[in-house]
Amino acid sequence: MSSKSTIIQNLKRAVLELDTEGARAAAEEAVLINLDPVEAIEDGLAKGVQEVGERFAHGDAFLPELIMAGEAMKAGLEVLRPGMLQKNLRRKSLGTVVIGTVRGDIHDIGKNILSTMLEAAGFDVIDLGTDVAPEKFVDMANESKAQVVGMSALLTVTTPEQKNSIDAMIAAGIRNDVKVVVGGAAVTREWAHEIGADGYSDNASDAVQLLKSLVAS
Repeated sequence: MSSKSTIIQNLKRAVLELDTEGARAAAEEAVLINLDPVEAIEDGLAKGVQEVGERFAHGDAFLPELIMAGEAMKAGLEVLRPGMLQKNLRRKSLGTVVIGTVRGDIHDIGKNILSTMLEAAGFDVIDLGTDVAPEKFVDMANESKAQVVGMSALLTVTTPEQKNSIDAMIAAGIRNDVKVVVGGAAVTREWAHEIGADGYSDNASDAVQLLKSLVAS
């Protein structure tokens, strides 16, 4: 039976090596020795994703590697989450983020990367998926009491849906209660300012820092 420190290192290493099965196996070993699942996530899986994310930001890792690191982390999380629920444990949350790709757009690679990195950073993430209508952003932001709503748009023709979603938040009376950030290949800083978003980022690493600053303000 491996020691606590060895298992945590194995969790981190599995993510760094993009090893989904290795992450799952290390997580199962963590469960066997009754390792605190929060510690396993924060000191093992999350640190691995954060390191791959830093490599990606510096051009030392590529998009497929970041995606695969996220998949490895998710495999470990699937094993560890039941233990968290059973023991009623929770990671210290930085806040709740509702995220999705806007209506009419089904691209999700960038959104998925950001979701994974936000989870690794300590946010609770509610991923609405793709082709998300403005009303769905409003309903989930209201229901979850989210601090931030993040909206992605890859296609130029779908960027107006970001504005429509913000307008829907205004109409629902929740706009002052939530920060809105936008991103995606078709989105610019100027567009974000024009539609009244609180922030914009063109990459996942900077977006994580942006959201940290927004929830702290």
